[in-house]
Amino acid sequence: MSNWPGKYVIGLTGNIATGKSVVRRMLEHLGAYSIDADALSHRAISKGAPGFAPVVEAFGKFILDASGEIDRAKLGRIVFSDPEALKALETIVHPLVEHAVDMMIQRANQRVVVIEAIKLLEGKLSSACDTVWVAYAPEAIQKARLVQKRGLSETEALQRIHAQPPQEVKTAAANVVIQNTGSFEDTWKQVVAAWKVISPITDTMPVVMKKAAPGELAVQRGRPRDSASIAALVTRLSDGSRSPSHEDIMAEFGEKAFLLLTADKQLVGLAGWQVENLVARTTDLYLDPNIPLHQALKTLITELERASQDLQCEASLVFLPQQAASQEGIWKELGYSRRTPHTLGAQAWQDAASESQPPSTILLFKQLRQDRVLRPI
Repeated sequence: MSNWPGKYVIGLTGNIATGKSVVRRMLEHLGAYSIDADALSHRAISKGAPGFAPVVEAFGKFILDASGEIDRAKLGRIVFSDPEALKALETIVHPLVEHAVDMMIQRANQRVVVIEAIKLLEGKLSSACDTVWVAYAPEAIQKARLVQKRGLSETEALQRIHAQPPQEVKTAAANVVIQNTGSFEDTWKQVVAAWKVISPITDTMPVVMKKAAPGELAVQRGRPRDSASIAALVTRLSDGSRSPSHEDIMAEFGEKAFLLLTADKQLVGLAGWQVENLVARTTDLYLDPNIPLHQALKTLITELERASQDLQCEASLVFLPQQAASQEGIWKELGYSRRTPHTLGAQAWQDAASESQPPSTILLFKQLRQDRVLRPI
C-alpha cells in the first residue's frame, strides 16, 4: 500500500530514452494523474527556487548562463561524467522533489497517480508506491532517440546511456515491464493490458466531459480509437497543409491529448494539448467554419481549462497561426492575452513557451492558479 491513503500510486522508471514519458501519457489517457519528477527537479534549481543557491554554491557560478539561470546543459556535462558530482546534485534536489510530489499527490482528485522518475529505485519514492513499472528499450534505440530527438552526438548519447546502471537492474525490480521498442500501438496494448489488472480499484476518466442537449456543442476526450476520425478532421480543416494518417495520429497520442468538439455527435473541432511541468500547451486547434466561432471556442477552451486545472496546471499557453490574430477579441474575453515567452514571469512558463511554440505562431497566455509548486523564494 502506498504512503497516500485512498490513492493507488504507480512508480514509473526506466533508463534514458526508453519511452517513460510516452507510457506516462498513455496512463493519463486511461485516467491517471501523472507527475514528472524529473521536470520538477528542473524547477527546483530555477533562479530563486529552493535548490538554486545550493547548486550554484556546490558547482560554482560558471554554470550560470547570461541571464543568471543555471545552464542545465553545462551542469549535465559535469554530473554525467562524474558520479560524485551527480550524487552531490541529487542530495540537493531529491528532497525538494519528494516534497513537491507529496503535495501534488495529496491534492490530486484522481485515485490513480503515476510518478515518472529516472531515479525512482535509487531514492525513497519506490518504497512509497504500490507498484513499479519499467519502460525498456535496447541500447541502439536509446542512442537513436537521443541523437534524433535531443540533438546529441553519438558520443554524448552513449556517455549518458552508460552513466546509468544497466537496464536489467530496473527490470529485475519491476512489477510491470513495458517493452517500448515498436509502434505506439504495440506499446499502448501493453499499457492497457497492465491497466486492466489494476482497473477494479481505479476510477477511469469519463469519455464525455460535457453533456449537451440536441443541437448544442459538447466536448469529449479523444482516445486512440478515435485516430482515424481525428486524422480525417485535420485533413479537412487544414486547407491541405496537413494530411496525417491514422498511424500518425496514433503516434501523436504518445505526446499529447485531444479534446474533441462535437455537434449532434458529429466531430466539428478539436484541440491537441499536453500538460508538462504543470503548464498546459495547446498546439493544435481546428474548428469547422460552419459553426459559430465564439461559441465553439468558449465551449472547447472552457473544457480544456477544466481538464488542465484538474491536472493542477498553473498556466495555459495557446499557440495560434498568425492569421488567427483577428480572433484576439474572443480570446481576451476568455481571459487570454498575447505575450512573448520572456514576459511570462515564471521560468517554468518561459521554458514551456520557448520549447513548445511552433514557428510563425502567436502566443496567448492565461494564469490558471495562483499557488505554485516549487515557487521562487
